[in-house]
Amino acid sequence: MTVLASQPLPEQVRIVEVGVRDGLQNEKEIITTDAKLRLIDGLVSAGITHLEAGSFVSPEWVPQMADTTDVFERIHRKEGIRYAALTPNLQGLQAAIDAGASEVAVFGAASEAFSQKNINCSITESLARFLPVMKLADEHDIPVRGYVSCVLGCPYEGNIAFEKVAEVSAELMEMGCYEVSLGDTIGVGTPLKVQQLIQAVSRKVSSKHLAVHFHDTYGQALANILAALQMGVSVVDSSIAGLGGCPYAKGASGNVATEDVVYMLQGLGIETGVDLDQLMKVSERFCREQSLTQRSKVTLAKADAS
Repeated sequence: MTVLASQPLPEQVRIVEVGVRDGLQNEKEIITTDAKLRLIDGLVSAGITHLEAGSFVSPEWVPQMADTTDVFERIHRKEGIRYAALTPNLQGLQAAIDAGASEVAVFGAASEAFSQKNINCSITESLARFLPVMKLADEHDIPVRGYVSCVLGCPYEGNIAFEKVAEVSAELMEMGCYEVSLGDTIGVGTPLKVQQLIQAVSRKVSSKHLAVHFHDTYGQALANILAALQMGVSVVDSSIAGLGGCPYAKGASGNVATEDVVYMLQGLGIETGVDLDQLMKVSERFCREQSLTQRSKVTLAKADAS
């Protein structure tokens, strides 16, 4: 089996920083609002223009996100920066509107088993629940980003049909999402599968409207990102310092580190608008202050060399 023919690499890639939300939500020790605000300020100062700042979900389910309203109300907002929030239902969306979120996100899954075990409903039912959310967001001119989980594998189902991922992605776009982020939730993807996936999804959703969100559980995230770029994708989700574990693969790393992604993109001559040196300083400081494990290979390597 041969690798699919690739497109020219993009000249520019938009980084979507997910560390403040996806990266911190599984941490056992509560991160203070002030610490989150300092992290957001640091990320923006390093050139990040698109970031997840929180999640409007039940604090009983995600205690780390209980202060999301406070975070949004106290953000030192800068023009041109998109501060996004996860809003799984109407209550969450209304809270996001009241707090001044500039973008919201909804989550779907490509796995029936994952959907049933996590939100006790089918994929079709979960998507139907988003319709009133999309309607209210449209009324308030708030852009909605869609996420699809388990695009390359499920902890319960195993392999996932690429056609199912394409179907769910297309439905999210038809609902009104401006972009769909394809998430390798358990990090089992490899470059060839990534290219096959994007080829299948692109038949229903243009690669111009796709982003990728890779976990580095098996050490394949950077290779998978490059494979996606070769298929016309130019938006990449990543997390400062590689923050975020993978709850479905015990002991495994989670999100790919933003520093590592930026380093690779710079080496490819691709513009990100991010100052890597400044980003590493933000990463080092935050992990040191919060006693968090630094997972960025680039940041660790630079620290060892200095």
